[in-house]
Amino acid sequence: MTLATTLMIVGIGFLLTVLLTPIFIPILKRMKFGQSIREEGPQSHMKKAGTPTMGGLVFIVSIVITTLGVAFYLEMLTTQTIVLVLVFVGFGLIGFLDDFIKVVLKRNLGLTSLQKIIGQIIIAVASFLLLNQGPFETTVSVPFTDWSVDLGIAYVAFLIFWLVGFSNAVNLTDGLDGLVSGTASIAFTTFGVLALVYHQLDIAIFAFAVTGALLGFLIFNANPAKLFMGDTGSLALGGALAMVSILVKQELLLVIVGVIFVAETLSVILQVISFKTTGKRIFKMSPLHHHFELSGWSEWKVVVVFWSTAFLAAFIVVMLEVL
Repeated sequence: MTLATTLMIVGIGFLLTVLLTPIFIPILKRMKFGQSIREEGPQSHMKKAGTPTMGGLVFIVSIVITTLGVAFYLEMLTTQTIVLVLVFVGFGLIGFLDDFIKVVLKRNLGLTSLQKIIGQIIIAVASFLLLNQGPFETTVSVPFTDWSVDLGIAYVAFLIFWLVGFSNAVNLTDGLDGLVSGTASIAFTTFGVLALVYHQLDIAIFAFAVTGALLGFLIFNANPAKLFMGDTGSLALGGALAMVSILVKQELLLVIVGVIFVAETLSVILQVISFKTTGKRIFKMSPLHHHFELSGWSEWKVVVVFWSTAFLAAFIVVMLEVL
């Protein structure tokens, strides 16, 4: 794939999102799809109440159109492409149902954790069965080494854990304007580059379509956000990112590339464990981005520092893998 083709894919995803978002925002406002804000969260967030959410619908549409259109045009529509779209749309649908129940039906809890996990597991198993129709490696490699482990049939359990874990990790990270849009675009760009290096052009098409769409969405999602992606977008992005790492057979690299998502999730886990065992909290508030806000950082400063951290991790990975 040439640089021109790569830029074309990013450009199509970007342009579609930029064109569609101004159409979606008034519709979401008319339907009163406004975000509710946690009362126990930072008080500075209360002014965001009512901002249209479920904006993930916009970039899901853009990414699917871009991916399928370019893949068909370049004659690279493969089983892996279908699996990526299945996971992306499937996890997005779970997020949409969760958002719809919370925002439209006014049931604050949305889907229960069990309902979401069951849905995610069903999609993960379906994707594994599709991949297993052809040659599919069940090995997991240790980054930057020659070590690998063949999990065999147990790989399906790993795949479920990976997709469910990272979809929820990205969901937890989605708490500040532009935070997930920026960090996820960095992560997808990184795996897009790796896919090119490994000559997996079908995966690169999807990854760069996501990059372009998220950069377009960031125009409306950066502080102060005019539109939130909601669970619709964050669950879709997390599931798709995990599947991309699986398809390029660099699963564990996602722990480094997605360091922000991992750190945010660990902060929640550690906070719960600490409070339940000692009655004390490690952080002022979890996920981690709220801790820094309550420590006096501006929202924009937190986002920029987290973006920078994600970029540094991605840069290190690309340098070590490519050179």
